[in-house]
Amino acid sequence: MAKQESPLAALEPFLPEGSFDAVMFYFREYCIHLTLTQNRKTRLGDYRPPERGKTAHQISVNGTLNKYNFLITLLHEIAHLLTYVEHKNRVAPHGPEWKKMFQRVLAPFLGKKIFPVDLEKAISNYLKNPAASSCGDPELYKALRRYDPKTSTLVPVEEIQDGAHFELEGKVFEKINQLRTRARCKDIQSGRLYFVQGVAMVSPLNRSLESKVNSSK
Repeated sequence: MAKQESPLAALEPFLPEGSFDAVMFYFREYCIHLTLTQNRKTRLGDYRPPERGKTAHQISVNGTLNKYNFLITLLHEIAHLLTYVEHKNRVAPHGPEWKKMFQRVLAPFLGKKIFPVDLEKAISNYLKNPAASSCGDPELYKALRRYDPKTSTLVPVEEIQDGAHFELEGKVFEKINQLRTRARCKDIQSGRLYFVQGVAMVSPLNRSLESKVNSSK
């Protein structure tokens, strides 16, 4: 099942210990329809304002995230909700208004032993100028990865060797070379070049699969 409707009581296991009551404040104050997803690799969460004639704010979060990443992503989307309530669609999605709101929403969760020390330090640095995604801050992204389940077969693009193939969003790419924060990659099917964030998590292809891809060209 790609999506799962989540009763609020069922949300607690997805959150770090000590954060549930503070998160519930927003669900008591606002009508929020929360959906957990399982199949998104590049978008960790999403916010949509109420549809015409309705009152529920739509928020979705990847249910496969570790607890710390889940909390940060959920608060990221709640900051979008609060920015919308205050400014409607008159401001940029990740402009200064959202940045200030996200800082205001996330800051109360710091200093409460909700996050491990190394992760809290990365979050504090990130909050000085929040990016559109935690993936956009290499320090925070790497700190969050330390708490991912060890069963994952995904690796960051920056750890893929030049010339090797990997899969991302259903497409096969060849890594051309690593730049400072991004990698230059070629879409095997179209031949187009792309720049992929070095911290983006991808599926490396083994030799047999690479041979199959090459033989189908």
